[in-house]
Amino acid sequence: MSEFSPCPKCNCEYTYPSDSLLVCPECFYEWNPDEVETEDAGSKILDSNGNELKDGDTVVVIKDLPVKGAPKAIKAGTKVKNIRLTDGDHNIDCKIDGFGAMALKSEFVRKA
Repeated sequence: MSEFSPCPKCNCEYTYPSDSLLVCPECFYEWNPDEVETEDAGSKILDSNGNELKDGDTVVVIKDLPVKGAPKAIKAGTKVKNIRLTDGDHNIDCKIDGFGAMALKSEFVRKA
C-alpha cells in the first residue's frame, strides 16, 4: 500500500511523487496534495445570485423550465420549499406542487 494519498479522480492507491506533485499511474492525473483539502471545502452549491444553498431552504424558479412528458412548463416565480442538495448535474432534489418529485439545476433558482 502506498504512503501517499489516493488519486482524487479514480481513487487509485498506487500514486507516486513527481517534484511537488503526486501522479496517478492509471488516469495520469497530477495534483498538489496540499490543495486537495481546499477543493473539498469549495464544493458549495450556489444559486443564480451566488448565495449558498443548504438543505431545507426555499427557492424560487427564475426561468420557465420545460419538463419532458408534462403538458406544461414550470413557470418562473414558482416557489419550491424544503430542497435537498445532491451531487451531480442536477444538484437540487425537490417536490413541486402539480409536478411531483423533480431534480433542478441550481443555476435556475434563487434563494427566497
